[in-house]
Amino acid sequence: MSDVLERFLRFVQVDSQSDPNNEQVTPSTERQHQMAAVLGDELRALGLSDVAVDEHAYVTGTLPASAGAESAGALMLCSHLDTAPDAPAAGVHPHVVAYEGGALVAGVVDGETIQSTPDQVPDLAKFVGQDIVVTDGSTLLGADDKAGVAEICALLARLVAHPELAHPTLKIAFVPDEEIGHGASLLDLDALGAAYGYTVDGETLGEINYECFSACEATVTVRGVMVHPGAAKDIMVNAITVASEFQQLVPAWERPEHTCGHEGFYHPTDIEGSASELQLKYIVRDFDGEKFADRQAVLSQIAELLNGRYGEGTVTVEFRQQYRNMAERLAGKEFLVDYAMEANREVGIEPVAVPARGGTDGAQLTFRGLACPNLATGGYNAHSVREFIPVSSMEATVDMLERLVAKFAAVAGDVPANGDVSANGGGDANGGGDVPAVEGE
Repeated sequence: MSDVLERFLRFVQVDSQSDPNNEQVTPSTERQHQMAAVLGDELRALGLSDVAVDEHAYVTGTLPASAGAESAGALMLCSHLDTAPDAPAAGVHPHVVAYEGGALVAGVVDGETIQSTPDQVPDLAKFVGQDIVVTDGSTLLGADDKAGVAEICALLARLVAHPELAHPTLKIAFVPDEEIGHGASLLDLDALGAAYGYTVDGETLGEINYECFSACEATVTVRGVMVHPGAAKDIMVNAITVASEFQQLVPAWERPEHTCGHEGFYHPTDIEGSASELQLKYIVRDFDGEKFADRQAVLSQIAELLNGRYGEGTVTVEFRQQYRNMAERLAGKEFLVDYAMEANREVGIEPVAVPARGGTDGAQLTFRGLACPNLATGGYNAHSVREFIPVSSMEATVDMLERLVAKFAAVAGDVPANGDVSANGGGDANGGGDVPAVEGE
């Protein structure tokens, strides 16, 4: 059993699911403290210095630079320790399947075969003859993001065992509650002291995310006018009816089920209330800043239209900003993407820049001043009882991370602020200040 597999199998059996209904507390669940304690012990056993596990379940530690790389800027590697609330996560029973083609079966639950087929996941054809980690079908696996955690720990173990491998000072951060939008918000960046960073929290091997949605939540409140239905003519305003009209006026072709790539969307997520008053919630997403603002304006205009029909104050819309597209702040730091692409190619992985149709801790950290693209872990079917990850993908990610950190060790002092890395082996940067064009999806 490879080192990364052994760590992964241990980590996923520790329940650390976050809870969106308790997001006012960090961490949102007590069980994340248990996972944080496990990882604190893991980093101490690996010999890291300054290991800390704080009251919010943030785990940090430092691996000193290899000989000769002491002047290189410190590099952060970050993954999140919580798992998603979208499927059961207690009592994870991982097992390794020797995949021989066809359906990848996790298990049988209540008479139903839990499986992934090549039609659902075409990449399965790449893994015939390989070992794949799945659950028993009753829970998610937790590869999002315990694969990232295991891969970072396996990298650290390799660097400690082989001091000749070059790397800058590495700042490690494992954070709670990423799955409910909190993530790295309480990470003390001044104390961490990293110049740049990467999150290891992506999916298909080779994918690199340096752009993501800009995001907000819209809360639409509809206030009706209630009278006895027998005497309602020309008086009653039914909040349910008005909310239905609101939804019908939102562009139907711009829902998540009809969009992909760089296309944004409006997504109704919750409705609660009665004919008297209700709240309808949306998440609003777009990659383009102007289009993102336009989407919010559209919802406000729909409210104005309905208020004109039913009376002022019938419909109100409030927006809560969540995160922004990290590409807006990566101009001049293209070398971070270049280095990641080079590191992938050096271990036989063809990289592809993919727009992240969601948020990452990296987006949050980038807007707080720590430029931080996102790297793949190799997992599939996240947030699902069909979640799986090939063992070879985890092993390849560790190899890629080894090559990546070596590139930062070769830089004397900070990486040039203008993003010109040609003197240090970079070849994909566009120069100037523009983030590289997306190579694929």
